[in-house]
Amino acid sequence: MVRFKRAGSHSAKSAKFGSRLPVLLVVLLGWVCIAPTARASCLDSLDPDIHQLQQLIVQDASKALNQAQALMNALKLEPLSDAIHNTARTAALYAIEAQAYGILELDADARASAAKGLALVPSKSNPVHVELLLSFADSLYDSAGIAAGIQAIEAARKLQRHGSPADTCLLLNRGLLEHRQNREDLAIVTLTQAYRASIAPVVTEPHIMSADYLSLVMRSMGDYTQALALNQEKIDWDVSRGATMALSVSEFMRGQILKMMGNYDAAIGEFIKARTLSVSLADQQGIAFADQRICESHIEQGQLTSAKRECANALRLFGAADAADSVKETQVLLARIDLGSGHPERALASLDAVLDQDGRDMPPRDVGLIYQWRARANAAVHEYRDAYNDLQEYAKRYSAANDAERIQQAGALRARFETDREIERNDLLKRDLQTSQEQSNRQAQRLRWNAVVVTAGICVIALLIYFLNANRRYRQQLVKLASLDSLTGLPNRRRTVELAEAALQGASVTRIPVTIALIDMDHFKAINDRWGHATGDHVLKEFAQAGRETLRESDVLGRWGG
Repeated sequence: MVRFKRAGSHSAKSAKFGSRLPVLLVVLLGWVCIAPTARASCLDSLDPDIHQLQQLIVQDASKALNQAQALMNALKLEPLSDAIHNTARTAALYAIEAQAYGILELDADARASAAKGLALVPSKSNPVHVELLLSFADSLYDSAGIAAGIQAIEAARKLQRHGSPADTCLLLNRGLLEHRQNREDLAIVTLTQAYRASIAPVVTEPHIMSADYLSLVMRSMGDYTQALALNQEKIDWDVSRGATMALSVSEFMRGQILKMMGNYDAAIGEFIKARTLSVSLADQQGIAFADQRICESHIEQGQLTSAKRECANALRLFGAADAADSVKETQVLLARIDLGSGHPERALASLDAVLDQDGRDMPPRDVGLIYQWRARANAAVHEYRDAYNDLQEYAKRYSAANDAERIQQAGALRARFETDREIERNDLLKRDLQTSQEQSNRQAQRLRWNAVVVTAGICVIALLIYFLNANRRYRQQLVKLASLDSLTGLPNRRRTVELAEAALQGASVTRIPVTIALIDMDHFKAINDRWGHATGDHVLKEFAQAGRETLRESDVLGRWGG
């Protein structure tokens, strides 16, 4: 099992407020979190005992861990004459131990076991070395560690045959690490390559892992339909193998996708399934993650009493496992509960503790959201300057994490993934045809192949022209859609941030003050609850129209969300 932890940096800027000035209006909204997936052994061992443990890991990681440690203790009692054999076998057992620790969310232990095994088999071409490297990379979450992990993976790939199982497994982990870097544009290319390379007459473990990781990337890109389809491949595979531990994670992942779609009831149902499986395995970390996400879903539904109980249990379990990153994530949720329950001082203290390292120990994609919540807490205790500084930090980090060009690239690459499988099948058919023709008449085959090449070239040119034209129209539509809110016709969140940054930069040069007004429509939830969301949408449209008619041309009215 792998998680996405938090890392980043903090800087706060101060600014002056003015009156009678251009106005930028924004509405604040909440945040969503990212969660785990699981990785079994990617390379099957030829050792029967090791192979059996590889199969056991996805069923019961704790049991596999105990058996691996028992075998290692037994090896210590064997004669020194078998030292070479024992060393190789011990390294393989360390790989099992590292994988089990990883699934149990004991990352420090996973790294330690993998490091011990790597010291025993330093040769990068050794399959056991590759498996240990994969386990080590799986437990990396900090920026420096991820960068070093990618470098080590590429060094090992140079020694593998292109397209081999080891090469595919290394490619998979590189894609996962790129995802943790928030480089979805790179991750989707890498994982698509692994997905294609692992296509075989029968479904294989690397192919399912590719689908699982691609589901993760599609989810982060907002393509929930594709993410659910890929996730279903993983669930079907886990059910067919009786992989209880892996199935609990896959169900958890499905809950994550549904939660991000706003379908909280269905998401809670999936989290409960995952929790039930974790209870049957005595997987305390799995229980903690399920409780954490059920808590978050209940927060989104406004059920704060239930949420507090679930988050408190998750915090207790994460604390017992010394999972610092998960403890901080849960503390943010508890701070949201305190803020919603009228205890802003307690919420502010919790968020200060979470940001004790200015976000350097958390992924950049999440740090900005925490600053947003701390801004609310500061505002609630009337620390408006601190609230403004936190909002500035949030705006800066949000803009950096949502670079428009990267999103467009990732969307285009996803479309390529959809067509690449068909291209791959066509290539296979062409190769079969070539072989048949060579057997009958080499010369005739050569002439026919030339004709096929010419025809294919014409088709490729025609397709390229079509795709270029289609892509041009698509980019024009994206530019428009990426700038406006579809409901109100106002600048959307991304465009609002851009306009805010431009206004602040202009003010710093011209010394002309600028005002940022944060507007929250009182009792808007009551309107939705009583008259329905359609009426709420109508209110938002009327508010937007009134704002456009009232404000000056130099003012900016934008919608943040909510």
